[in-house]
Amino acid sequence: MIKEIQLRVAIDEETQDDIVLQKAMKQLQVSKEEISGIKVLRKSIDARKPLIIFNYKVAVYINESLPEASEYQFEYKDVSNAKEIHIIGFGPAGMYAALRCVELGFKPIVLERGKDVKERRRDLRAINQEHFVNEDSNYCFGEGGAGTYSDGKLYTRSLKRGDVRRIFENLVYHGATDQILVDAHPHIGTNKLPQVVKNIRETILKFGGEIHFETRVTDFIIKENKIQAIQLKDGRELTANRVILATGHSARDIYELLHKHEIALKAKSFAMGVRVEHPQEIIDNIQYHCTGERNELLPAAAYSLVHQVGDRGVYSFCMCPGGFIVPAATANGEIVVNGMSPSKRNNKFANSGIVVEINADVDLYKYEKFGVLKGLEFQKDLERLAFTAGGRSQVAPAQRLTDFVEGKLSTDLNATSYQPGLNSAPLHSLLPKSIGGRLRKGFAAFGQKMNGYYTDQANVIGVESRTSSPVNIPRKENLEHPEVEGLFPCGEGGGYAGGIVSAAMDGERCAEAAIVGM
Repeated sequence: MIKEIQLRVAIDEETQDDIVLQKAMKQLQVSKEEISGIKVLRKSIDARKPLIIFNYKVAVYINESLPEASEYQFEYKDVSNAKEIHIIGFGPAGMYAALRCVELGFKPIVLERGKDVKERRRDLRAINQEHFVNEDSNYCFGEGGAGTYSDGKLYTRSLKRGDVRRIFENLVYHGATDQILVDAHPHIGTNKLPQVVKNIRETILKFGGEIHFETRVTDFIIKENKIQAIQLKDGRELTANRVILATGHSARDIYELLHKHEIALKAKSFAMGVRVEHPQEIIDNIQYHCTGERNELLPAAAYSLVHQVGDRGVYSFCMCPGGFIVPAATANGEIVVNGMSPSKRNNKFANSGIVVEINADVDLYKYEKFGVLKGLEFQKDLERLAFTAGGRSQVAPAQRLTDFVEGKLSTDLNATSYQPGLNSAPLHSLLPKSIGGRLRKGFAAFGQKMNGYYTDQANVIGVESRTSSPVNIPRKENLEHPEVEGLFPCGEGGGYAGGIVSAAMDGERCAEAAIVGM
């Protein structure tokens, strides 16, 4: 017999030996000898009251054998001489599309504009230290995509789009900690993700797939509404009849290329704003009702905030406890900030995007001349504005949080995790009113929801502009573009995902769709 039950363990009980076993025995009224084992299915923290509780969901095996360690078997086939599927981009969507192709017996040919994870680090160092952006290898482009160096948070609400557990199990298969199978808000960490990504690459190569780094796609050869070939930057042309387009939400050249070919695109709503950075201790004290250092059993505290300002939502995005802020620009002459955390989340700062909904049909009327690319042009303008306000390098414009809300230029700024540095600038007036005005009201409301959040010890840093794609690449029910046979828009770049897990699930779905009829 297998019984799934919920258990509540107070923080002062958490270190007791066999506490979960003891509580399971008591709740089920069974003896220790009757329990063959206990499998933790989910663990979360309830910190709403001063007495912090760990919530466990467990499967108790009563006179029953424990199952195999994994619910899934990943049976990869030798695809060295199999039919080919071309995949553009090697972020989460592209990686999982390639893995699924190998499982199904098709050969993935992956084309990635950036470098592998090892070589990519040098370009990240150049952004942080020399303020130079390699437009093909940066925090967004390269092996693993933006996911590799943007925290590795795996929480998703996309539960109906695919098998989330399968995605997690595959990450564990490739070296991620099995703790991600249990935690309510699973997280791998920027320090551990590169090895997982490398292991995925090695699996694909081992079974006969191909991965080509520093291989930028510059054009598509389309005849009679069918994809015929892919043109590369070095002049080569690759024959292709199935192409999974998994280029991510920052590959602006791809949107512009499709638009030039008059291939259908749609402007879509998205969100933009800033990063706010607090000392982690402030967030811990608010969330855990403590003063000073948090209990060593507790992770760095996170938060999730939302407030309606008029008819637009203002909300936290990609919250990084114990993390740091990074320069995520994909071209020189722009400032983009993003956040991430190492696996231990042990940095002394907490940061989060705080963003405002942008309605593409209402808010971008000044950009109508750009048609479906109006959101992209709006992003560009704000990123260039931030570049100028920061001092025309990767130094980012910033204000103390209280000064931002009160409309004052900061005479000085707090310490920061952002390596290129900060420059005091009037972000409150530089941002469009549709964003800046709503952010100011949102921050004031967040201060009421979290006592201590609204403080001059926090910095507001601009701009957080790459939350999602401002462009949607349409597709039919079979996931193929409605106008181009053989083209399968995928993941965040197509407008079909919002993070590592949803992108990975969409990658698998596109691989399954692309092989039909081959």
